[in-house]
Amino acid sequence: MNDYDVIVIGGGQAGLALGYALKRKSRRFVILEQNKRIGDSWRKRYDSLVLFTPRKYNYLPGLAFPGEPHTLPNKDDAADYLELYAKRFELPVMLGTTVLELSHAGSRFQVRTPDSLLFANQVVIATGPFHTPYIPAIANSLDPSIRQWHTEQYKNESQLIDGPVLVVGSGNSGAQIAVELAAHRPVIFSQGESRSYLPLFIFGKPIFDYMKVLGLLDVPRSTWLGQKLSQSPDPIFGYKKQVRELSRSGALRLVPRAVQVNGNTAIFADGTQATVNNILWATGFRPNYDWLNVPNLLDSHGRPIHHRGITKVPGLSFLGLPWQHTRGSALMGGVGNDALYLAEHL
Repeated sequence: MNDYDVIVIGGGQAGLALGYALKRKSRRFVILEQNKRIGDSWRKRYDSLVLFTPRKYNYLPGLAFPGEPHTLPNKDDAADYLELYAKRFELPVMLGTTVLELSHAGSRFQVRTPDSLLFANQVVIATGPFHTPYIPAIANSLDPSIRQWHTEQYKNESQLIDGPVLVVGSGNSGAQIAVELAAHRPVIFSQGESRSYLPLFIFGKPIFDYMKVLGLLDVPRSTWLGQKLSQSPDPIFGYKKQVRELSRSGALRLVPRAVQVNGNTAIFADGTQATVNNILWATGFRPNYDWLNVPNLLDSHGRPIHHRGITKVPGLSFLGLPWQHTRGSALMGGVGNDALYLAEHL
């Protein structure tokens, strides 16, 4: 059967949460996932990845995250939880299914995959924010002998050659990898924008407990405070002490934005330089909806135009976007609220 009420594109945390809501409403739906196993989008990330949100805040509707609530899960824990979730609620997921094109078919939608055409009254795009790895243009000037990786391809230190490593990117992944590598080799940590460091725990309690009480996780983007928070760089959770101590010891050197690379020499915004043998680009991702053949959905930067996931194209919605409604919209513990809301409006 290739005909559905709803087709959900993406079988990660957003797609599965919506699947839970749709099943409760007895909708005829299918979830399309390009990976061959549920949770592989987590499993394929770098080996030492640890979530900065405790287990108690990493849950989808209807099922708690296993383990001690205040501990931090790793990437495989997150992947296994998603797989357990899909099995527990018997969600209809088509694995190994890549969407080649989404287009209109009369008043309905047509989804083309390598093997079939699927049709639906409504489609929800739940592919998340991590599409195409972004690597700055200065990478084109690197000496071929330099080993470089984006965090999407990076697994562990065994991929690097001997010598210093430049970590470019001021987010949580960049900080975690920089601290990890500084234990074994010289690290230059280039932060393009100023970030605040927040502790993971305060007086023995997760910082997210305090953020929850203060309403910082649930403040809508549409409010004044939500606008201010959404336009500010996300903080780095943890690692402040390690970064400070490693900087003092000389194992980790903090530098501003990398503006130029000549051969194996990186030049920074303050005019300082560093010779490097390896570069890790922790520079994030850019949206990629090249397969989307429906007009009036994206802005000039290729980002979805929507209100709480609902677009101006009847029957077409998004789910799992950063700040789709609140700070938690792109997090495992927050996307469920958006999924339940969207299911009521489909």
